[in-house]
Amino acid sequence: MWFRKDPGHKVFAGGQEAWEVAAAVAGVCASFKADDEDEQCAEEPLSCYNCRYRRWTADSFACLAQ
Repeated sequence: MWFRKDPGHKVFAGGQEAWEVAAAVAGVCASFKADDEDEQCAEEPLSCYNCRYRRWTADSFACLAQ
């Protein structure tokens, strides 16, 4: 629902500023792993925006978790 499938990965449909949604999605994600502290950008520690499997794109991020 919050991701669209692209070849080889999923892209977050909420963009780069859906802070509450990114936190809620990470809260139910079995693959979440916190990225290095200097790579985190969300205030909420448990957020897709702070995940080590997140790769930024021009308008959102791709999730590379298995």
